[in-house]
Amino acid sequence: MEIIEKTAADIKRLKIQGATNIAVSALTAITEQLKVLNPKTVQEALTLLYKMKEILFQSRPTEPAMRNGVKYILYNFQRNIREPDDISELISSLASQYIKMLKEAKTRIQLIGAKRIVDGMTVMTHCHSSIVSGIIIKAFQDGKKFDVVCTETRPLYQGHITARELTEKGVKTTLIVDSAMRWAIRQKEVDLILVGADAITSEGVVLNKIGTRLLALAAEEYNVPFYVATPCFKFSPETVIGNLEEIELRDPREVWDNPPENLIIDNPAFETVARKYIHGIITELGILPPAYLYGAVVEKYPFIFSD
Repeated sequence: MEIIEKTAADIKRLKIQGATNIAVSALTAITEQLKVLNPKTVQEALTLLYKMKEILFQSRPTEPAMRNGVKYILYNFQRNIREPDDISELISSLASQYIKMLKEAKTRIQLIGAKRIVDGMTVMTHCHSSIVSGIIIKAFQDGKKFDVVCTETRPLYQGHITARELTEKGVKTTLIVDSAMRWAIRQKEVDLILVGADAITSEGVVLNKIGTRLLALAAEEYNVPFYVATPCFKFSPETVIGNLEEIELRDPREVWDNPPENLIIDNPAFETVARKYIHGIITELGILPPAYLYGAVVEKYPFIFSD
């Protein structure tokens, strides 16, 4: 399981970041590992797949897009009517299908989301979401003139990635420290807030980078529309049966590499945003009210609810 274990370790250490990148890396690792192990029967392949699933699922607690990709492979592979001539090839094909679905969803969301940005707006975002960056860049490429405010996003400064992507495309962008969120909404006269998501629960609650709820609360104070842009593949089915999405606590050294002795450092990676603060979730299925997302996912993607 060398390939799988290395990929899981890279995900855990944040060498691989971004939901799409993590899902692609995990599914690619599965296909490469199976080619090495070369299972001869469906049952042998299933045993290996479930072992890989366990390793990958333990890499990070909040990666539903990756987990749902592994489920997609298992769900469809187990419904194969006959013993395939080439097991590795079939699983590789299923992995490619899911990756294609992810990428198509991303493109669709960018097209839908870009329509929410109009001339003269100031748009604000937090952390780094390739989908949010894509929405903003698409709106800019459509000829719209607007400003963007993004946060630095401590402790790993993912907001620098957002700022670099946008400025390289010519988008007028201002970077602020995280604690200036409320100030920026008022001072910059923000019209629209767009963030990504790491997970969505059955109640329409969104998990995203720590600081997102603070931004949502500030948005409510100033009556600024707050939208989440994410594919439905980030839905967390475990929440349907009462399980809570885990809030990952990251290595304290990310905050302070050489702290004073006996200092306690907490470094939460995520927090929840209640659906009452969210105007809409921009998905590949359209802009959905948070409360409607569960029903849409059940109907469109039944594999997400498989074991």
